[in-house]
Amino acid sequence: MAGAGSGRPSIYPTLVYADAKAAIKQLTEAFGFTEASVYEGEDGKVLHAELVQGNGAVMLGSKGTGSVFDTAMKSAGPCGVYIVVDDVDAHHQQALEHGAEILMPPTDQDYGSRDYMARDAEGNIWSFGTYAPEIQA
Repeated sequence: MAGAGSGRPSIYPTLVYADAKAAIKQLTEAFGFTEASVYEGEDGKVLHAELVQGNGAVMLGSKGTGSVFDTAMKSAGPCGVYIVVDDVDAHHQQALEHGAEILMPPTDQDYGSRDYMARDAEGNIWSFGTYAPEIQA
């Protein structure tokens, strides 16, 4: 299986944004992602970007590029992504300080996790919590 034991994730949530540059700014400033790479077209649209959080990453780009992926995602709605973080309360505070729309404040769950939920500027739902199930290969 790709990614198994190689230190690379094998699953990358991939999103498209009307304003990918603003999305990158929000995801890095409010949600603590680190920019790994950003490739822009001659028109300034983000063709492909990779943002890292812990040992995982998301890929994103601009809507309207005409790529096969952009065309396939044309009628897709917002998505939800879950990200494991060590300190939910500190992460939540950072998101608040950068104006993120919080849908659920830090909450202790019955299954042992502490989570909070936010919506980005284009409607995608981001959940951050301590739940990190062991994956058996």
